[in-house]
Amino acid sequence: MRTLLILLLGLAVSACEQPITPKEEILLPSSVSKELVVVTHNGPNTYYVNEEGEHAGLEHDLAMLFAKSLGPDYQVKFLVVDNISKVIPTLMSGKAHIAAADLSITPIRSRLVNFTKPYQEVQQYVVYNKQQNNAPKNVRDLTQKLIMVPTGTSYAERLRELQQQNPSLSWQEPKNSSADELLEQVASGTIDYTVADDHLIDLLQNYYPNLSKGMALGKPEKVAWAMPQRGEPELYKKANAFFAEIKKDGTLRNLIDRYYGHTERLDNMDVTAFLSRSQQILPKYVPLFKEAQEQTNLDWRLIAAISYQESHWDRLNTSPTNVRGMMMLTENTADKMGVSDRLDARQSILGGAKYINLLKEMIPKRIAEPDRTWFTLAAYNIGYAHVEDARVLAQRLKLNPDSWADLKKTLPLLNKAEYYSTLKYGYASGGAPVVFVESIRTYQKILERYQPKHQSVLPDFNLLEEGNDPSIHTALVQ
Repeated sequence: MRTLLILLLGLAVSACEQPITPKEEILLPSSVSKELVVVTHNGPNTYYVNEEGEHAGLEHDLAMLFAKSLGPDYQVKFLVVDNISKVIPTLMSGKAHIAAADLSITPIRSRLVNFTKPYQEVQQYVVYNKQQNNAPKNVRDLTQKLIMVPTGTSYAERLRELQQQNPSLSWQEPKNSSADELLEQVASGTIDYTVADDHLIDLLQNYYPNLSKGMALGKPEKVAWAMPQRGEPELYKKANAFFAEIKKDGTLRNLIDRYYGHTERLDNMDVTAFLSRSQQILPKYVPLFKEAQEQTNLDWRLIAAISYQESHWDRLNTSPTNVRGMMMLTENTADKMGVSDRLDARQSILGGAKYINLLKEMIPKRIAEPDRTWFTLAAYNIGYAHVEDARVLAQRLKLNPDSWADLKKTLPLLNKAEYYSTLKYGYASGGAPVVFVESIRTYQKILERYQPKHQSVLPDFNLLEEGNDPSIHTALVQ
């Protein structure tokens, strides 16, 4: 026994003296390393690479802002796992400080990790293909159907709760399928049903208009970040203070609007018609939209989305007020932009795109993208003067005049006498530009999904502004 004890002690000492290999790195407290390690997974609600080759996603943006709030020396390292089922195990294994992965707070998860204050609320729905199935109204309608949900999700937890009272309920949990992948399978008719959160369903319905919400599963759930139960107490406090602050100052509202604010603007018929015209009519005009990009450096898919909202890509479209053509230009705007024939598709598209750039130059430089573009589109629809009135009104109402999420609240007030009578430019139908901008945002997102980006020969003017060198890029995300 004594010999065995000495042997074990010797092995322990020997192990302690072994150098730590790179594969055995110990996660230092963030306050020591000045590096915030965030575990997440790829998805439209979390973390992805956008059309510009930049990292994006609500969780990505929140993590970057949180690191900035911790101090100028902090950087973020994103640890991206295959699917959501691996997020909490990775966090619990000590490989990350925070899990920012669109995690809803459930009883099972709450026993494993500490959740921060929630920052969003979601409702789970059964999703079906309305071209193939009737809307499920109760659990009995789900029996004998092929149902799939991603493994390790709150959707599976909710189904297990239902199964206790309905033993005949069954489903599959494929290990390597995400929620958006399963929604696509429902749309294609491969499976009968899946379960997803409302904001993800709203987003995917803009690409698959045959998707529809069936019965709601349970009550709404809260979404929050997760942290290890034996993590850093001070970091947990700072995370809660961070969410309290961004809720108070409107930053959270602006971010949520950036990713989800446009998703419920169009109905299924609108999306279906747009997808149909994208296949039948758009190809004829793609070269003209790309030419407009070459001359203005505006993404051709944005210009095409504006043109669709204005004329449905009908070059002969004419309104009762004599606004005409692909970009529905007024006579004054056409004269200003050198357009001699508004019914000529090329002239209209080029003139409209140049006019957008002209308006964009009028927007205060401090308004950052993408809000800057959305302000520009509102001005294209209602006039720059009324956009300025809405900004003045936002300031009076203690809102942020440089935020599109707040301007959406004040623009519709321009048709109310109690407000427009106090403003410089008076009455305007302020609800119209909100519908206009939000619809274009959705159309552009759909085009970005199905149409490739065009590499313009022009330099990126945004990088060249204020002396920026386009060849230099400092990546905070490693």
